[in-house]
Amino acid sequence: MIRTDLRNVAIIAHVDHGKTTLVDQMLKQGGVYRENQETADRVMDSGDIERERGITILAKNTAVHYKDVKINIIDTPGHADFGGEVERILKMVNGVILLVDAAEGPMPQTRFVLQRALELNHRVIVVVNKIDRPDARLDEVDDEILELLLELDATDEQLDSPILYCSGRAGTATPDKNVPGTDLRPLFDTILDYIPAPEGDENGELQLLVSSIDYNDYVGRIGIGRIERGTIKQNQEALICNWHTGATPKRTKIVSIYQVDGLNRVPVESARMGDIVCFSGAEGITIGDTITSLTAPEPLEFVKVTEPTMEMTFAVNDSPFAGREGKFVTSRQLRARLFRELLKDVSLRVTDGETTDEFKVAGRGEMHLSILIENMRREGYELCCSTPRVLFKEIDGVKCEPMEKVTLDVPSDYVGAVVSKLGQRKGELIEMLPIGSRMRIIYSIPSRCLFGYRSEFLTDTRGEGIMNSIFDGYAPFKGDIQMRFTGSLIASEDGETTRYGLYNTQERGNMFVGPQTPVYEGMIVGETPKYEDIAVNPCKKKQLTAIRSAGADEKLLLTPPIIFSLEKAIEFIADDELIEVTPKSIRLRKKILNNELRMKAQMRARRGLN
Repeated sequence: MIRTDLRNVAIIAHVDHGKTTLVDQMLKQGGVYRENQETADRVMDSGDIERERGITILAKNTAVHYKDVKINIIDTPGHADFGGEVERILKMVNGVILLVDAAEGPMPQTRFVLQRALELNHRVIVVVNKIDRPDARLDEVDDEILELLLELDATDEQLDSPILYCSGRAGTATPDKNVPGTDLRPLFDTILDYIPAPEGDENGELQLLVSSIDYNDYVGRIGIGRIERGTIKQNQEALICNWHTGATPKRTKIVSIYQVDGLNRVPVESARMGDIVCFSGAEGITIGDTITSLTAPEPLEFVKVTEPTMEMTFAVNDSPFAGREGKFVTSRQLRARLFRELLKDVSLRVTDGETTDEFKVAGRGEMHLSILIENMRREGYELCCSTPRVLFKEIDGVKCEPMEKVTLDVPSDYVGAVVSKLGQRKGELIEMLPIGSRMRIIYSIPSRCLFGYRSEFLTDTRGEGIMNSIFDGYAPFKGDIQMRFTGSLIASEDGETTRYGLYNTQERGNMFVGPQTPVYEGMIVGETPKYEDIAVNPCKKKQLTAIRSAGADEKLLLTPPIIFSLEKAIEFIADDELIEVTPKSIRLRKKILNNELRMKAQMRARRGLN
């Protein structure tokens, strides 16, 4: 049976190529909003962090109606660290819309998401977006897309994929690059004509693969997936099966069912084959499970998600300021929150650490883990985080490390500085080619050698460079490398910083704190250009005399302190340092706070090395 009244499609692309903006226009032209209704930009980016950073983190469902056909649209993340979201969402659709920037062309994540779609034999509609950019290269980008399809062993049908030329911001699409479009009707028509309708046995036994999980405080866990076979009904008895674990099926009850229409979840009494539904009541449901009928427990195979490549240690905050700003501070609360994240993030791994207060959290990259930390601090958690570590693998008896394929678009004047820095970090140049007035440089480099480089890259290119990286497999260990060439300025006592103390301390390096900031012994208050740590006292007060007023310090000029974001802090810290994360503050500190004990530990470490 074929559902001609339904299409399921995902929008995939590299980060910042315009997926969410295009979905905005599809919703407006698909009749979701009433006439003259005030709408927000990037309406699918509903999370605070998504709107602040301008990126999509979680895949989200929406639906529009066109010519009596319901089109389920899934907006997916474009950043490589959230590739796990894309991999599992592709199981819910029958085809994809591949967005490619008209100036940048195919980028690393474009290759990754397209490869996953081709492996599932999905049909592909290629959309060259942002054609109104002044630096658009339509003919060259067309050739690059065709080359990419050939490299990925696309079938003849996939090589003949239709190409549309869009401006997501203006809401126009056209099949002819020389004829401007007026609306998105060509895109909607191509979806109906080219993306196959769901096909299956509507009268068969129920089979629903859970591809995503949501959570609600009132109804608990909510499963999201597409019905592969049969019909699901409210208050229906069903079984939870899993193809990978082979566990004994568990009996459950479907309490409520929702379908997405526009931006809302609409409660329904039943849904049939091909529909994407949200359902509650199935306790213990997780991603990869299959909901089946009681008489035919036949689980479906789930996509194998790429393994994590990076690990950080999350620990209970044990600094002198612990418990002042956070609501959840115990190891039990931290553990419960981390394992709750596992329910909806298939790319994450959490294991117990060496002590009861530590947990090892592995993810796909720095941004993947930093988003988790940022969400936790906004929820009221306090914790300490270590520097990130790559996860090594032993392949055929050889120690191997994860590699990244890095694509950098830089102005021609700054190519020398970029090539020099990446060469020092054990990068191997793959390709260098001109793109308009800029150069595109492609490197293969160990993942660990990119830690701390992004801020250097922006400095070297005066903020004009664009850098993207994606996991590129494992290669033999490249050897040790020194990643940081500066030392830390460490507070030698507890107290509150003074203008006089900071004025005398800032000669040693760049400061991270301003006046009247509470600090504690072992807290990092700045960095020094020398490759050694220096204990300083920014709390020092000038002794008053009979002829000196207390306001004399106001004439001392202080350099503005460097304020760290969470990502910058993760890039900065060394192996013997931690980040103290609270709802109100991000502080850097040494693992061993006491100066005397820390120096003794360093001496023992040097003797051990010698």
